[in-house]
Amino acid sequence: MSTKSSPRTPTRPRLSSLNRRERASDRAAGAPAVPQFRPIHTRRAFEEICERIREQLALGVLKPGDKLPAERDLAQQLGVSRNVLREALRSLEMAGVLRLQKGVKGGAFIREGDTSRMNDVMRDMLSLGTISVRELSEARVHVLDLVVRLACANARQADLDALEANVERTDLATREGRLLDRVECSREFYKLLAAATGNKVIAMIMDSVTEIHMRFVYAKVASSGVAMARLAEKRRQFLSALRERNVSSATRLMRTHLESVQRMLEQDPGAMSLHVALADIQPGIRR
Repeated sequence: MSTKSSPRTPTRPRLSSLNRRERASDRAAGAPAVPQFRPIHTRRAFEEICERIREQLALGVLKPGDKLPAERDLAQQLGVSRNVLREALRSLEMAGVLRLQKGVKGGAFIREGDTSRMNDVMRDMLSLGTISVRELSEARVHVLDLVVRLACANARQADLDALEANVERTDLATREGRLLDRVECSREFYKLLAAATGNKVIAMIMDSVTEIHMRFVYAKVASSGVAMARLAEKRRQFLSALRERNVSSATRLMRTHLESVQRMLEQDPGAMSLHVALADIQPGIRR
């Protein structure tokens, strides 16, 4: 008895390596790149649209700031309804890939990339219990060890000047009793230090860990009016070691400071509670 084999779903053709080389050659020659979208013939139209647009990004045809074709034209190229297209574009907007703008000059624009999305992921993981506050604090110490080492090796004069200006603002805020503003200075200090590594991936990780940690510091300062003593002085000592490219001294000073901050926070269990990390508060903004 013979059996009939079920028809196989045709696979979507991929761009050949020759096409990729031709596109790369055209870009190198200065020819303007125009995104080309093939019609979609599968049931997974929503996912396919997102994949096609990401494919154009990977090829370099679409770049940050570029505008996608008009909605009607893009839907026609892809062979989908405008409702399905809108759903896909909204998904890419939520993913930080697109910026949707209304009005006469509106449209769908490719974004530079939203690194703050990592903060949302970290907060969600805390909320779900996937990671703990203890793990977050431990990770911050080890990540900062790496950040300090790389900053000692890669910091440019402009990075050092920006850190010095931050320390001066920290000192002024301290003398004027603006402790919540000083928390914002601290957040900026770690952002500048991470940028001084010259590594964008490490800077993104550092920013995400710091953003949540500063919520704990903000809560402590806001509730008790107590802040870390001699902060500007400690910052100047660290900056001096950084300027000298003294890895051991800079790492030791940073570790000592982080331990002091942790002890200050642990004196107030409420400041280290999970709801503080998940609360919708912004360091430096008075409520």
